Amino acid sequence: MSAAKSKDGKDAKVGKGAKDAGKENKGQPKEARAPKEARQPAAPKESRENRQREAREATEAKEPKERRPERPAPVPRLQIHYREVVVKQLMEQFQYKTAMQVPRIEKIVLNMGVGEAVADKKIMDHAVSDMAKIAGQKPLVTNARKSIANYKVRAGYPVGCKVTLRGARMYEFLDRLVSVAMPRIRDFRGMSGRAFDGRGNYNMGVKEQIIFPEIEYDKIDAVRGMNITITTTAKSDNEAKALLGAFRFPFRN
Repeated sequence: MSAAKSKDGKDAKVGKGAKDAGKENKGQPKEARAPKEARQPAAPKESRENRQREAREATEAKEPKERRPERPAPVPRLQIHYREVVVKQLMEQFQYKTAMQVPRIEKIVLNMGVGEAVADKKIMDHAVSDMAKIAGQKPLVTNARKSIANYKVRAGYPVGCKVTLRGARMYEFLDRLVSVAMPRIRDFRGMSGRAFDGRGNYNMGVKEQIIFPEIEYDKIDAVRGMNITITTTAKSDNEAKALLGAFRFPFRN
């Protein structure tokens, strides 16, 4: 019992000393804590568009810029011929009141069917290359709309290509067609004058693409034909025929 009391008493003295130390520290001021470093505001993040623009400007600065032609392209001669000769000629023939009533060529469409491309896709590449050389414009590949089991064609398969020409390219193509390509057709005796659709549009077929001087016979893989549609603003076939005849279109008889 005496040992326990002495132990308790010792513990009590220890506890009393700790309390006295706490009272002494309580009167003294606490050590000041170091102030926290002020956080710097984060830099605003650049938007994705700004970064893309800077990257684009950097690439353009490295790459040499394409040199533009000093002079504009000359106006096609058939376009000048239409303004100076054809308009006056048709106004006298059909008694138009104003020059705006005179029919004009609106567009020329080239269409080539390539059914063999279903078995081999390289054939389509050759056909597109030939048409691009002829028209001077990249053609559009047309796909099948329906699936036909007999021809082994599914919907979405590439089966042809086409090009729509307007403006200066249209007149240049018509000039090459009438002046160079048609005289090179085998056994050519003139174009039929009855190939109009009743609305002033003319359709003609070409059996060989080698009649155009842009195609080299030694570099083609096969001989292909195409359909050429000349769309005009004429209201009747007689007006459309007179318009094409004014461009020296070689009609039969």
